[in-house]
Amino acid sequence: MNRWRTLRTSYRVWNAASRRYRRVFDVAGKEEEILQLEKKLMQPDLWSDQKEAQEATRRLAALQEEVAEWNQLARRASDLRELVDLAAEEDDASFLTDVQADIERVKEDLDRSEFRLLFNGEYDANGALLAIHAGAGGTDSQEWVERLLRMYLKWADHRGFKARVIDSSLGEEAGFKSVTVEMTGQYAYGYLRAERGVHRLVRLSPFDAAHRRHTSFALVEALPEIDDHTEVDIDPNDLRIDTFRSSSAGGQHVNKTDSAVRIVHIPTGIVAACQNERSQSQNRVTAIKVLRARLLERQLQEREREQARLKGEHVSAEWGNQIRSYVMHPYTMVKDHRTGHERGNVEAVLDGEIDDFIEIYLRSTIDQREAAKAS
Repeated sequence: MNRWRTLRTSYRVWNAASRRYRRVFDVAGKEEEILQLEKKLMQPDLWSDQKEAQEATRRLAALQEEVAEWNQLARRASDLRELVDLAAEEDDASFLTDVQADIERVKEDLDRSEFRLLFNGEYDANGALLAIHAGAGGTDSQEWVERLLRMYLKWADHRGFKARVIDSSLGEEAGFKSVTVEMTGQYAYGYLRAERGVHRLVRLSPFDAAHRRHTSFALVEALPEIDDHTEVDIDPNDLRIDTFRSSSAGGQHVNKTDSAVRIVHIPTGIVAACQNERSQSQNRVTAIKVLRARLLERQLQEREREQARLKGEHVSAEWGNQIRSYVMHPYTMVKDHRTGHERGNVEAVLDGEIDDFIEIYLRSTIDQREAAKAS
């Protein structure tokens, strides 16, 4: 009797989770979008614009696959309920074991579908451009940038992402004033958007003769890598392009030619630079890529602020709020201020073990979306 009660409890917990994620996934909304896309694709004049037609076709196929997956999960859940009731009546050990195994298999499938919820943003599947900037704290903050760079490079290696530094500005005594890294791999941006904001370090400063405790800050930016077809309009007349000699490690060409490139988008003041490629033309291509990503990020932020304004939500004037503290003295702890998640092993975190912080934050955004739908 206790066995089937445990089984029924396990099923109820799992089924509640599946209904919750089904609501957040908005199956009904996606089914309506499928109907609208099917009607759109039946219009003969649509195919006069091949790009638009192909995008609609791609979106329709993706939606149909996602909705079919969730509907199949719903059917399997319904079948499991009947099996759980039968297991309660039969009270047969082997039958209970089989049903429990079925629940675990469906739960694994739900977990895979839930993973998709964590990365359902428009650009989440893309690669990423990660930029780290020293904040208040002088040399300590510049060295903090270097430690964060090392943390993210180790994390990328653990994840199987390819990472390369495409621009950097060295600090006066140590570390970097700023550094930009290109990370290539599926969902790199989906993961790294969880890291955007100010990262705070508290430690006994190695640069203070009195060895006093210092607090350092660094701003982390995560931008989606986008292809040339993404709609980000750049008027060449709006650009100021400067060349200069590279000051970072990059080979024999460094400091011999004006190979580094800095591009300023005059209307917005946004700056993009690259100095780690081997030629000025390569640096220019990469700098344009960074500029396009920054302009896209600006568009997305403006869209979010406008949506929040229309909903009457509070909009912070600063998007780079402090998100995480790394304390090395007088105790050791890393704490994410958005979720409350903590770990005591600071060195492990700085060695790239940050997946738990990222996942807990991304899961919290699902809760926020569900609350927003309910309000």
